[in-house]
Amino acid sequence: MDYQNYISGRVRGIKPSGIRKFFDLLDGRDNVISLGIGEPDFVTPWHIRDAGIRSLERGYTHYTPNAGTMELRRAINHYMERRFSLSYHPEEEIVVTVGGSEAIDLAIRALIETGDEVLLPEPAFVCYSPIGQLTGAKVVSIPTSAETGFELSPEALEAAITPRSKLLVLPFPNNPTGAVLEGETLARVAEIAKKHDLIVLSDEIYAELTYEGEHVSIASLPGMKERTIVVGGFSKSYAMTGWRLGYACGPKEILKVMTLIHQYAIMSAPTTAQYAAVEALEHGDEDIEVMREEYNERRLLLVEGLNRLGLTCVPPKGAFYAFPSIKSSGLSSEEFCEKLLLEQGVAVIPGGAFGAPGEGHVRCCYASSKEDLTEALRRIEVMLGK
Repeated sequence: MDYQNYISGRVRGIKPSGIRKFFDLLDGRDNVISLGIGEPDFVTPWHIRDAGIRSLERGYTHYTPNAGTMELRRAINHYMERRFSLSYHPEEEIVVTVGGSEAIDLAIRALIETGDEVLLPEPAFVCYSPIGQLTGAKVVSIPTSAETGFELSPEALEAAITPRSKLLVLPFPNNPTGAVLEGETLARVAEIAKKHDLIVLSDEIYAELTYEGEHVSIASLPGMKERTIVVGGFSKSYAMTGWRLGYACGPKEILKVMTLIHQYAIMSAPTTAQYAAVEALEHGDEDIEVMREEYNERRLLLVEGLNRLGLTCVPPKGAFYAFPSIKSSGLSSEEFCEKLLLEQGVAVIPGGAFGAPGEGHVRCCYASSKEDLTEALRRIEVMLGK
C-alpha cells in the first residue's frame, strides 16, 4: 500500500526539524555536555509546584473552560498591566493554550488563507515556517545578520511587503540569536505595520529574560494593540516547560476565532498547570529575578569565552542563547556541530536549522551550569586546536 498517496502534500513538503537530528545523535552517548536544548536547567520553584499539588489534593481534575480558568485569565491581565502596560479583557481577549507553540499555531490558522504571505525575520525558531506552510501560506524570509545585531531592518521589512502580505511574525527576544527589538527600530516597524495594514504576531515568550533595559511590547505602541497578537507563556520565565502552558492576548474578534479552533483541537489546557500558573504570576517575580541574574552571568561567561576562541559572537540581549559565527573554522554549521559532538561530546545546534540566514553560526544555549559552560569552552578549544 502506497501511503504517500494518502498523506497531505503540504505535510510532505515540510522538512524535519534541524534540531531533532542532534538530539537523536545524543542518544546513548555518555559524558555529553548539551548546549542544545532550549530549556531552563532550573526546577520549577517550589511554591508553584505546591500550588499544582494542592489543586490535585482538592480534586481539581476536570476540564476548565475552553479559554482557561477565569482566575488565570484575570491573573494574566494583571501581569500584562503590571509588567508591560497592556490591558486585556479576561473574558474576550485572552486564551490559555498548551504552551506558547499552540498559541502561535492558533493565530496563524485563524488568520491565514492559501496564498497569503507571512513575513518572518530569520534566523528564527523552527515552528513558524512549517505552521505557515500547513495553512497554505507563502512564508517570506527577511534575513537579519550579525553586522546589525540580528535586528530586523525596517528597510528590509518594507522591501519584502507585497499586496499579499498579511501577517508579520516578530520573534523578539529572539531564539536563536538573543536579539531584541527596541527603541526607534521597534517604532519604525510599528509604523510600517500600520501603513501596510499588517497583523503582527509578537512572540514574547522570552520577554522576562531581557538583560539590557526593559522589554517593550510592540502592542503597547500607539495604534498597535488593535493589530497585534501577543504570545506569552510560563516555560522560560518560570522554568515550567513540562507544564505545557502558554497564552495569547489580542483583539477579541481574532481571539474568538483562535478560541474556536482551540475548542475543537484541544478542549482546554492542563488543569493542574493552570492553578500553578496563577501562583507563578502572582508571586513569582522574585523567581524571575534570581534566574535572570544567573542567566546573565552565564551569558557573559559564554560570550567572552567564544570570542576568545575566535568564534565571533554578538552579545545576546535577551533569551538564553548565544549565536557565534563558526566561519573561522572552515566548516559548515552542520559539520561543525557533528565534529564537536562526535569528537568532544558537546552538543550545539547548526544555525541553518533556524533558516538560511543562520548558516555559518551555531546556537549555544546557556541554560546550563557555569561549570558545564566552562568545560564546554575547553572542549571547543581542543577541537579548534586539532
